[in-house]
Amino acid sequence: MEIKDSGSVVLTAYHSYTPSRLPTRVAAESSPSRSPLRKSLPRCQRINRMLSNESLRPPVYSRSNSQASVDSSSMDDFWCEVENIKESTEDRQDEHTLLDVKPPDEGDLEAEWLQDVGLSTLISGSEEEDGEALLSTLTRTQAAAVQKRYNTYTQTMRKKNKHTVRDVRDIFGINDTSPTFEAIPVSPATTNGIQLPMLKPARSCLECKDNQLVKEELSFEVSFSESIMVIPKHREWHTNQRLRKDESSLPNFTIRKSRFGLTEVGDLSLGDMKKIRYLSLIELTAFYDALGIELKRNRTERVKGRENGLFGVPLAVLIENDQKKIPGIKVPLIFQKLLLKLEETGLETEGILRVPGSASRVKSLHQEIEAKFDEDTFDWNQVRNNDAAGLLKMFIRELPSPLFTVEYLPAFITLVEKISNIKLQLQALHLLIMLLPDASRDTAKAFLKFLKKVVAHEKKNKMTLWNVSMIVAPNLFIYKGKHANQEEMLAAATTAHVVRLLIKYQEILWMVPTFLISQVRKMNEAAMNNTKRQQMFDKGVRRLLRRKTMERERPEKTESDIPEGVIRVHAPLHSKVSMAIQLNNQTKAKDILARFYCENSHGSSEKMKMPIQSLHEIGGNIGQHCLDPDAYMLDVYHANPQAEWVIKPKIS
Repeated sequence: MEIKDSGSVVLTAYHSYTPSRLPTRVAAESSPSRSPLRKSLPRCQRINRMLSNESLRPPVYSRSNSQASVDSSSMDDFWCEVENIKESTEDRQDEHTLLDVKPPDEGDLEAEWLQDVGLSTLISGSEEEDGEALLSTLTRTQAAAVQKRYNTYTQTMRKKNKHTVRDVRDIFGINDTSPTFEAIPVSPATTNGIQLPMLKPARSCLECKDNQLVKEELSFEVSFSESIMVIPKHREWHTNQRLRKDESSLPNFTIRKSRFGLTEVGDLSLGDMKKIRYLSLIELTAFYDALGIELKRNRTERVKGRENGLFGVPLAVLIENDQKKIPGIKVPLIFQKLLLKLEETGLETEGILRVPGSASRVKSLHQEIEAKFDEDTFDWNQVRNNDAAGLLKMFIRELPSPLFTVEYLPAFITLVEKISNIKLQLQALHLLIMLLPDASRDTAKAFLKFLKKVVAHEKKNKMTLWNVSMIVAPNLFIYKGKHANQEEMLAAATTAHVVRLLIKYQEILWMVPTFLISQVRKMNEAAMNNTKRQQMFDKGVRRLLRRKTMERERPEKTESDIPEGVIRVHAPLHSKVSMAIQLNNQTKAKDILARFYCENSHGSSEKMKMPIQSLHEIGGNIGQHCLDPDAYMLDVYHANPQAEWVIKPKIS
């Protein structure tokens, strides 16, 4: 059976198919001779039958446990949503530019990878400080991943005879001309001076049935790739495995808090988050290498998108425009308003997100919002809940670049197709979230938070976690590509499961792993040391230092004169703006905050008027770090003794 490409996929309206209306008796009949009966079926159900038909042409990559083991009847919502998207865009295909996903040339993927991880210096041959600092912080498995990609790149360039490239042995200091990259068991890792125990291999939660209430502990202190002890065999992953759609099949995880506390993605400076992205891509690649899986990525020609308006405009452009009205905003105002509308009136609406709104109303509302939103004259009271849900999904699909990026769509698919263990899936997903651009990650965070609220009202809206995941998946992962029809047929249950993981474990996914923060600290320290060495060779600086030394008549009190274990905390918004505090092994960040509030309140109403504030670590080997209230300050102080400590409002 040949699948016809339908081209662009952009939603503007829906048809009211619901699972309760789908005929089940007719679906069981598969005789090709009964064509009139076959045509009477909704197309979304006929697609399900096509998927289960053994005569379907083999896909580009084999269908995994998730795609093949989910009953077709459980995917009705997914295919109905896909059908709604297709039927609503038949008259609008020319309005949107397709994302052209091109096959990469030999060696280009490795070159792009090296650039994306901040190691373009290996390609250009220049001696850049950032590249050297990054290389100096890598773990064993991470270094092997970089070495492997650089080896491939250099070999390809030599074949093409483009230009001379640096030998990998000059970078990593090795003598073996044929290095191996096979993952081997590692010894207990050390993070920030804390000796950590070996992690036990995680059990496959697809096999667990009766331990849903048991919480498994996750550690962020050891590199995920270093903690992989045994590489599973591929043939064992898909044997007798079934992806169960009930939420109870997903295990519960709890995060083991280190003495440094937990750090959310918004708690670090933009500069440090950029380094987190470099390290996350290296770690993700090393993680897949350790599992024996190829990390695939798409290469796309980026679409510029509209420069004005609301729908079809890049997130970065929307946020830049909105920040002129509200400084510091991280999620587009139109997206926030759609979420707010649904949270206020739609969470208890039966079939919300699944039951489509009126095609004509959605189209009319779309045009009216575009014309009136910026002037704040649009009447939101006229918007019905199902129409608001349609507009929300339309906004997501019409983004020029998908929310979770076209480049790493194959990696999202692979983490389910090739990894059966839920914990390993979660670790791979965690690293992929760390890779997202700031605008995409912040918008995704707001969206997933809303979806969790929808699931929390399941008893009234009849939308389970699996229902929501099936409806949202085609809107997030079926991009406007030339082969979108084939992609959706191959990745139905897989993408639904990815969305389910995103909703279920979102609180975990927004936390920056401690081992990545430790590497950022080391990277910043290495960069500072390189800068100091360069300054020592600057004659002008040496003369200035010599003159300053001779002019100094008496020693001045500096920060180094502060006794060991004592920090000076600054609080610009308090009446008492500075205080020296002696730290001990039990002093937490929240204790310091409480002391400032106590010293400054004196029975006044100052505390009531003051915004919620947090203790920040600034400078030294970190750009800026909003500390967890439960962080043990003596440990943070020892990790960054040159930092300044400031109490100020947290940027949400």
